[in-house]
This record gives sequence, structure tokens and C-alpha cells, in this order.
Amino acid sequence: MFSFFKRRPITKLRRQYDKKLTDAMHAQRNGDIRTYSQLTAEAETLWQEIESLESQQSSNAS
Repeated sequence: MFSFFKRRPITKLRRQYDKKLTDAMHAQRNGDIRTYSQLTAEAETLWQEIESLESQQSSNAS
């Protein structure tokens, strides 16, 4: 009944993904390449998770 109050997990993951990329950009600008690499790798993992969830939803909708 109140499903419109529930957050979609993809939205939460996209926000985390955007934050990781922003933090990585700031680390790169500050010259901290090691942190930049770590945050970029974490963002890539989140992106793969987002893509898998989206493909599951699209296959369920069909």
C-alpha cells in the first residue's frame, strides 16, 4: 500500500557511486593518486552492481 515511501536500491547505489567519483576527483586534484585509484575502483564495483540490478529489473518487467 505504501510502496511509494520505499526507496529504490538503485537510487541509493547511484548516490553512493556519484559520491565516490566526486571524492576521487578531489583526491586526484590534491595529488593523492593512491586514494584516487582506490575510490575509482570502489565506484566501478558499485557501477557493476547497479547494472546487474537494472538488468534484473528489466528482465522481470518483460
